[in-house]
Amino acid sequence: MLRRLLPTLIALGLGLAGLGWGLGYLQRIFAAEREDAQASLDSRREALEQYARASLAQSLRDRLEAARPALEAAAVDPLVPATGLYLRERGEQLLPRLAQHDTGEAVPAKERYARLRAGTERADEDDAEDPWAERLALVRSVDGALARGDRRASTVALMALLQHRAQYVLASTRDVPGLLVVLESLAERGDPVPQLMHALVRDGLADGRGGRLEGLQRLLLLRRSRFTPADFAFLRERVAALSARVGVPAMDFESRASELATEPLPLPRTLPGSVLVRAGWYLEPRGGNHVRGVAVDAAMLLESLTREMRERGLLGTEGQVRLLGDAEVLPLDALPLAVETPEWARAQAALESRYRLKTGMAAVCAVLALGIAALAFLAQHRKYRFLELKSDFVATVSHELRTPLASIRLLGETLEWRLAEGTDARDYPARIVREADGLTFLVENLLSFNRIDKGRWVPRLEPVRLDELVSGLRRDLEAWSKVPVELEARVGEQTFRADAQLLRLLLSNLARNACAYNQRTPVRLRIEALPGGRVHFSDNGIGIPREKWEQAFEEFVRLPGQGRDVPGSGLGLALCRRIMRLHGGSLRVAASSPEGTTFELTFPPTVTT
Repeated sequence: MLRRLLPTLIALGLGLAGLGWGLGYLQRIFAAEREDAQASLDSRREALEQYARASLAQSLRDRLEAARPALEAAAVDPLVPATGLYLRERGEQLLPRLAQHDTGEAVPAKERYARLRAGTERADEDDAEDPWAERLALVRSVDGALARGDRRASTVALMALLQHRAQYVLASTRDVPGLLVVLESLAERGDPVPQLMHALVRDGLADGRGGRLEGLQRLLLLRRSRFTPADFAFLRERVAALSARVGVPAMDFESRASELATEPLPLPRTLPGSVLVRAGWYLEPRGGNHVRGVAVDAAMLLESLTREMRERGLLGTEGQVRLLGDAEVLPLDALPLAVETPEWARAQAALESRYRLKTGMAAVCAVLALGIAALAFLAQHRKYRFLELKSDFVATVSHELRTPLASIRLLGETLEWRLAEGTDARDYPARIVREADGLTFLVENLLSFNRIDKGRWVPRLEPVRLDELVSGLRRDLEAWSKVPVELEARVGEQTFRADAQLLRLLLSNLARNACAYNQRTPVRLRIEALPGGRVHFSDNGIGIPREKWEQAFEEFVRLPGQGRDVPGSGLGLALCRRIMRLHGGSLRVAASSPEGTTFELTFPPTVTT
């Protein structure tokens, strides 16, 4: 066929080459004009985007600098609000503040408070020098002086208690309840000095050693991690009640206690530098694991930046600045900003329109030329191809039909002669039936291929057991095989929702091919069900060369045979692949060698049951 088409190909090739060179040169001129205009637009856009990026970065830095005093105050004072502030040191989030309560359901602080109020709290008798024993004695001393109404003695005892607190640091579940009980007793039965009570409940006192004794409100917030949630809630309630009783402000104490978060903010642990987080934070590392940040509204910042650029005449009334991409963390030195304005869009559209128009005209000329050339070539090719296919198909089918018909006629005449002579002819009817079955199978293949290829076969899906299909194949092999066949099956109880008739036809084609392309006796077949809806069909035939694995599945293709007999129409494997595709699956050669071939059938999960 190639020799017949060669003159046409040469003429078409020369004509298209000349036309292509001319159109290509013209297109390069159009592209150069477009690139020059585009470079001018891009240059101005990049300048504005750099300005916007620098302005936004400076705004974020200014926000953090303005929040620095509040951030530093909140870092050291648990009563200072920390809304919109972020601080992380040595990998631990300090702001916003975390609850960090002790795990467990026990309430040791609440129980100790109850025993202290009832006067039943006892220290360890084996260690008289235990600081807790001394603390209990001082607590009782204050309580006794208050009970007697001795103001001077109660003041002296209270000072001694505070000195003991400055000297010894006890467990929070002892220290905080003990101080709370003393201050409640002082509020209930004493005549406390307002300034002193204010300091003890809220502001704190200097300890005379260069340190500071925190007030009860700050002390509870600072040591929140030492208490279980139940203990913290109880002590918080008692401290708030004491504050209200003695006239100490407690609103900020209640607010800070309510603001404690249970989980750290989901912010990045490592930062490449200053970053903007889309969740609404600007973070700035300060060396090591020290990170400061402030909450920001990126949308409002962009809106403010857009207004500024409009006022400066850098953008039109409809221009705007947008943040591109969907990355969660945006480095400050590479913010993906885009400056958009209708003027640029219109200029870009006009530029592209002109380029597309010119390119389109050149493309139309090229397409028309290619279309004419392709139509001319296809017309010639289809003509010769149709003649070849017609000739090959007629020759193949004629041969395949003539062979079984001749055998049937010969066997029929021999049977008639033997019956007339009285000779034994018991196997002749079976041989006639086998030849007729072969002829029927060929016709069934042709009709099935035509129906599937034209899309006229609608599968009748029903549960089909693979072992039943194998049993049917075994019976068919016994009926039509001319050589001994050993069929081994390991299919278990595998079931498919499929068209049983099509699957039987598929297995029959594979088996007949295995018998035809074979030189061994007996012919060995093996069918094995594998996980994932896969089925392997193996034989001990002559194999398929690696380069012809895909060619074997084309219609009207018959590979050279080296076996006993290679009948067929060249449609067997092509029909098998179409059957698998009709079920949504696939068929391929998994392995092949002179020792045999293995086909792999893969069914989709919707078919496998």
